[in-house]
Parts: sequence; C-alpha cells; structure tokens
Amino acid sequence: MATTIRRAVIPAAGLGSRLLPLTKATPKEMLPVGDKPVIEHTVRELVASGITDITIVVSGGKGLIQDHFRPNPALVAQLRADGKAAYADAVEEVGELSRLGHITYLDQHGPYGNGTPVLNAARNFGDEPMLVLWPDDVFVAEVPRAQQLIRAYEATSCPVLALMPMDPADSQRYGVPVVREDLDEGLLRITGLVEKPKPQDAPSGYAAIGGYVITPGIVDELREQTERWYEHRTGEIYLTDAINAYAGSRAVYGQVIQGRWYDTGNPLAYLTAQFAAALADPEYGPPLRRLAAELDRPADGR
Repeated sequence: MATTIRRAVIPAAGLGSRLLPLTKATPKEMLPVGDKPVIEHTVRELVASGITDITIVVSGGKGLIQDHFRPNPALVAQLRADGKAAYADAVEEVGELSRLGHITYLDQHGPYGNGTPVLNAARNFGDEPMLVLWPDDVFVAEVPRAQQLIRAYEATSCPVLALMPMDPADSQRYGVPVVREDLDEGLLRITGLVEKPKPQDAPSGYAAIGGYVITPGIVDELREQTERWYEHRTGEIYLTDAINAYAGSRAVYGQVIQGRWYDTGNPLAYLTAQFAAALADPEYGPPLRRLAAELDRPADGR
C-alpha cells in the first residue's frame, strides 16, 4: 500500500528573469493572477488536495511571499473596526492557509538547477514521498491537479509526472515522455524524458508540465548528481535528469491531467493567464468581454 502523501515542496528561488523588469523588485511568484498572487493558487491547490506540510524554498528578496501568507491580526482588527468585514475575512483566510498547509520556508543552498530545492527540502522528509509543484503554474480543474497526481501515486506506489497533450509543433518547449504502456484513464508507464526534441523526434504527443510525485529513489539520484557536481563543478542539477536516471531501471508513470494549464513564466503566458482569470470572474468577466468586443470593432463602427 502506498504511503500517504502529506508533504509538498514549492521551489520559489528563481529570479524570474523572463519577466524583467516587472520582477526586478517583485518576486514573480507574487504577481497576481485574478485576485490572488500566483503562488497562492498553488498553495490553495495543495491544501485542497489534503497536503498538510508545505515547504517553500526561497532565496534572497522573497520576503513578500512570507509576508503574504503570514497572519496579520492587527490588520484584520483594523478592517473590522472600519466596517470592512469582507476585506477582513479575505485577509484572515489567506493567513489561515499558512496554518492549514503548515507552511515553512527554507533558503536554497547548493548548485544551480531545479533539482537543488527538492534536495534541500527532502532532507527534512525522511523516506516520505512528496509533491513538487512550481509556483508559476495555475491549473483550473474540477479535480485539483495535485489530487490527480496523488491518486496516480496511490495506484502505482511509484514516481508520477504531470502530463498534458501538446501540439507537436511545440515539442521543443518541453520534456516529452517516452511512453511504454497506456494503462487507461490517463495513466501512462514511461521510461524516460527527451528534453525539447524536434517535432519529428518527439517520442510521444505529451508534454511534461509542472507537477511531480517524488519518491526517495529520485531523491537518491539527486543526491548522487549533486555529489558529482561538487567533484567537477560543471552543469546544473535538474529534476528531469534524476527522473531519467531512475526510470532506466525502475517504474515511473505519467498522469495526463484533466483541466486547463496556465504557465505564467513569460510575458505572453502571464497575460494569457490574467486574461483567462478575468474573463472567468462573474463580476469582471461580462464588462471585460464587452470591452474586448468594442476594441475589436473597426474604428468606423462597421
């Protein structure tokens, strides 16, 4: 029987260089999508999926993340005294996420690469599996993406990657899984990932997107990569490299996620996520749709 997943890691130490100068003073994780910072969408997804221990791995200049989730009783009291109960409730609820998810923060140390924050956090997790979600992804799904990944892990007791169908022309933007077996309901046995292949070389029609269930075996691979890095001091520590090494001899699965994925890591993707969130809002959506129609209309009104 699979161990219950109760821990998650959110790597949030990146510079957000693709969004400069917007991210010069504001962490990319704190940019709003709808009425919430993008990282709050990830935290809410984890809490809604039953995760009770969330580690956010940060670097310098990320204090706004902690400020956002930190309870602020003084502000809540002031808002209630001013008769602004709805705002007080909203502020209080965000602070409550920190308790429900038992959010802790960890400074990133070690070689560059997205595997390092996972290894940093894993030192406190023992032999427990963990979820890893990036803080610049937003998923809109009836069943949270994290919950879909947890279910796949419970069915397999093996590492799981979040997958989505992709346009073959986009293969050079993603890691593309090598699919060995389709087990129905979106669960695929995979034997590795090919990073950013040309369309004609893509081994499948799926893209590996943000979301992993990581087991102790993957952590061991990350640890070995890091030890080799300290010997030679070249390259970076990537989570996909560890997964590939593990998949060479042991089972790894992919779960095709049901839902819509919004990446916010570059200007167009961020604007797309903002636009979609605004249109989906019951209050703001209708006037914004009217505005879009007006702007799309020719200047002469025809």
